[in-house]
Amino acid sequence: MTIATTPLPDGGSIPVFGLGTWMMGERADRLDAEIATLRAGLEQGVTLIDTAEMYGNGGSEKMVGQAIAGRRDGLFLVSKVLPHNASRAGTIRACEQSLRRVGTDRLDLYLLHWRGQHPLAETVAAFEDLKASGKILRWGVSNFDTDDMAELQAITDACQANQVLYNPSRRGIEHDLLPQAQKAGMPIMAYSPIEQGRLANNRTLADIAARHQASPAQIALAWVLRQPGVVAIPKTSRPDRVAENVQALDIRLTQADLDAIDTAFPPPTRPQPLDMI
Repeated sequence: MTIATTPLPDGGSIPVFGLGTWMMGERADRLDAEIATLRAGLEQGVTLIDTAEMYGNGGSEKMVGQAIAGRRDGLFLVSKVLPHNASRAGTIRACEQSLRRVGTDRLDLYLLHWRGQHPLAETVAAFEDLKASGKILRWGVSNFDTDDMAELQAITDACQANQVLYNPSRRGIEHDLLPQAQKAGMPIMAYSPIEQGRLANNRTLADIAARHQASPAQIALAWVLRQPGVVAIPKTSRPDRVAENVQALDIRLTQADLDAIDTAFPPPTRPQPLDMI
């Protein structure tokens, strides 16, 4: 399958569907299955893999490196720096360590995982240093709300993406953050698009799934992907679930489906604090 892409502000593009790796790379007895899962995704045509130095204290990045060994070209790799490492020198050091763990010379996108104590200007300067040296191709942020984005945009317009929690049960960003990102042409990367699997048991989504000969998880993913400029990065440790998730790209929800989801999960009517897991 060829997976569609959405534009980035710098003129590049990012696939609208990828593989999340949160809580992977933490246990030796699961490593083979996790590597097999990522490789199954690559065989399905998935090229976007999202990881972070926080996940498994670097174990996730190492696991990604094993899964993609010999297959780096054509992939879109994302990792993240922890806030307490995000000083100018600390960001560069953290990125270099991430590169070694993944076994690559560059990241396609490098994110600040969430706001911390270091001034944003320091982190931005480090990101630009990393770009200049070719160690990252672009940078972005994660878990930034509207006020965080306003502060960042006062410093620079070079941010390429914002990764946040978004799924039918977590719709707060639709009031302001998502429209602002769409207006700016900046992709939103939706983590936990199935609410860590909990939406797979939702009755409303199950009813809609039955009409589409699909699963509730696929309906949740199709709902997230209906939005322009939104990227879904579901995490699974099972190869068969990767194929199921990829098939969600072919589902087109009807207006009746969307209305039923709105009834079960009402859209926001006022600004809300950014949800995080």
